[in-house]
Amino acid sequence: MASRSRRPPVALLLVGLATGLVFLGPFAYVVSRNLDLGTDFGSIIWSRDTWDPLRRSLWLGSTVALSSAVVGTGLAWLTFRTDVPGRRLWRILAPLPLVIPSFVGASALIAAFATGGLAEELLSPIGITDLPDMRGFRGAWLVLTLFTYPYVYLPVAARMSSLSPSLEESARLLGRSPWTVFRTVVLPQSAGAIWAGALLVFLYTISDWGAVERMGYSTLTRDIYSDRVFDQARSMGLSLVLGVVALTVVMAERSLDRRRQRVEAVRTRDPMIVPLGRWKWPAMLAGGAVLANALLGPMAVFGFWSWRGLSAENPSPGLRTDLGDLVSPAWNTAQTGLITAAVAIAVVLPVAWLTARYRSRIGGAANGMVVAGFALPGVVIALSLVFWVLQSPILGSWYQTLPLMIVAYVLHFGAQATRAAHVAVSAVPDRLGDAAATLGAGRVRRFLTVELPLMTPGLLAGAGLVMLSTMKELPATRLLSPPGFETLATEIWSAGERLNLAQESLAALVLVALSAVLTWAVVLRRSDVY
Repeated sequence: MASRSRRPPVALLLVGLATGLVFLGPFAYVVSRNLDLGTDFGSIIWSRDTWDPLRRSLWLGSTVALSSAVVGTGLAWLTFRTDVPGRRLWRILAPLPLVIPSFVGASALIAAFATGGLAEELLSPIGITDLPDMRGFRGAWLVLTLFTYPYVYLPVAARMSSLSPSLEESARLLGRSPWTVFRTVVLPQSAGAIWAGALLVFLYTISDWGAVERMGYSTLTRDIYSDRVFDQARSMGLSLVLGVVALTVVMAERSLDRRRQRVEAVRTRDPMIVPLGRWKWPAMLAGGAVLANALLGPMAVFGFWSWRGLSAENPSPGLRTDLGDLVSPAWNTAQTGLITAAVAIAVVLPVAWLTARYRSRIGGAANGMVVAGFALPGVVIALSLVFWVLQSPILGSWYQTLPLMIVAYVLHFGAQATRAAHVAVSAVPDRLGDAAATLGAGRVRRFLTVELPLMTPGLLAGAGLVMLSTMKELPATRLLSPPGFETLATEIWSAGERLNLAQESLAALVLVALSAVLTWAVVLRRSDVY
């Protein structure tokens, strides 16, 4: 714990502060626009029209974060620490729901429970005809839980795969049951990753528009989108409220994080696998139920419409498909996802290092600036970049270019990399770096040969989160992409606007398949957990 008590290097402080200020750009834009528009903050803040959607946003964010934490942690433990059948395949499938756009998942749920839908077809033969109404809070909570639990799953899986088995083995030798060992040993060591993932889920939920719009659940973000054209002052005022809420939550989480006891452990051999015994098949059914609802259900809907379009001899406008039209969007999607993931990890690692290794208020402030940007809707991030770029004579030529779009992605999703990187850095024992320094290794050599290899699983988990989120991003892509630059997300949206269900479904299937390949290549294969 030595380095955590020393003063951080000045250079690291400057880099961390500069990074935080860059990430604060969208928030500064919101403040600037409110001042330009002369927003009456008093009437907005004390209005019931603000407090009601804010209360619903906070309630939805809290409940989704809690359920995602339970689901993500449970799946991570099952797939990485138990002998559940098919766990290697599960490790690839479990993160994939994250890549399904929330509006697409909501549409699939609505279609499944609609009159004459899949749920009615399956349940009516056994006498169940009174189906629940999935619109409103119930549907929004279910959709967002199913498609955001990978925010918890990936960092927790990375943490559990790197834990030393010595503490668990000692507990088992003392006669503790597997459940007691999980609750008293594994869970405390994974708490940092769970909190980090749950925070991301909360911030994503309160900024989501697609699912709540399709489900008809009124939140702050939904009001921001609906007012952005006809009442810009209120839209910007609500955006400022959302940003302040995010900053408050992030600072509160940072305060709790400082008080949590840090557990440093280095895996010297493979983690202990818990035999489930007679619980093996019930556990598999429980995990399978999650994946069936989060992945197989939507894929069945997409596959049904894709097959109808591909097999039709004279397809109607809603069934026309062209797989060749998806080649270029698929390449663009993979390219932007991989580049953004690499850039995001490189940019936020100094901030993660500063907050995890040193007690620094500047580091905490920089971390808050980075993470809070995740709560702002993607369209606000994009509009802020357009504003700042067009105001600068030097950067004006960047408008609608790939580098500016990558910057928007990094600003929006950098929080995902920051939280995962923070957990990864915190898990590296200081004594190893101190020992290497005693043997004469310089700072760069210690980082490359000792610390970076130990942080790799956590860093790759963060990169995977950023990559998957980038691949489905829509508002920033539509506003900032170069002319003619299409991604699978924009293709899905465009096909939906044309009411071409077959092409929309085919593009969604290609997006999930591409995500599976990249998740295996980037996160699993190279993290030594597959």
